[in-house]
Amino acid sequence: MQANRFTNFKTFNSFIGVPEPIDNHIDIGKYPENTLLKSQGIYIDFYRISFKTNYINPDLPDFDPKNSKPITAVFFNSPGKLYEWELTDTFEGYYLQLSKEIIEKNRYLFQNFLEYGYHEALFLTKQEEKEIVLLYENLIQKSSDKSTNQNVLLAYVNLILNLVESFYKRQFASETKKYNYIVSEFQQLLRDYYNDRIEGVPTVHYFAEKMNLTPNYLGDVLKAYTHKSAIETIHEYIAQSAKRLLLESNLTNAEIAFELGFDYPNYFAKFFKKQTQLTPKQFRMRQKLTNS
Repeated sequence: MQANRFTNFKTFNSFIGVPEPIDNHIDIGKYPENTLLKSQGIYIDFYRISFKTNYINPDLPDFDPKNSKPITAVFFNSPGKLYEWELTDTFEGYYLQLSKEIIEKNRYLFQNFLEYGYHEALFLTKQEEKEIVLLYENLIQKSSDKSTNQNVLLAYVNLILNLVESFYKRQFASETKKYNYIVSEFQQLLRDYYNDRIEGVPTVHYFAEKMNLTPNYLGDVLKAYTHKSAIETIHEYIAQSAKRLLLESNLTNAEIAFELGFDYPNYFAKFFKKQTQLTPKQFRMRQKLTNS
């Protein structure tokens, strides 16, 4: 059975039981008591930021059936990702919906977390909850006033998004055990990559899929803990592997290129020079002169 796809706020709002949208590009509101609690997989063609309180979801990774305390958290849905849910209890909270067009037109609004997965939620402290509620309430009030300029609404949206970003930084910094494990697992997978039969140069998407994370989430965790992006870390590892093969083997540059997953030797040469400021041939010759 093919999953339903919702291309606009109006049809989606009707489906989950929330009021009609206030606008085609920015929509905000409170979840009513009759919000849909269960749905098979669906797709949406816009961005959603859901702030939920008194929320219990057995699908969340930290759920404990013996101690199922309600949580307060912010969740994200983005275009192209399958979204399904099955809740047993009603919840409270707010939602903010942004069209792809409004994001593309105002690129400063885009944040990596908008494309985080549903299991990569932001868990709020009591103080953070108060700050988020205040902004949502103010935005709802402004949006209900037909005379409010869209730029004012965008300013509130931007403030909410920046606040969420700062709260994620707090979460990354305070839950070191959880995020150190993610960093360690990524580093181990990177080391193991060339031990198996490879298909091309490793990518962030490949490792994120292996770890059941979104690429943006994985990249932000690595950046927070190593101060390097995921792609930087991958490229550094490939460059170090290339140096080792250039120094410790008799493989030709072309053979090393294929060994590391490059389709063409000239791509490898360009990559290596960008990483080291030397061509593979120059690197080999310099090392021979140094060691002679």
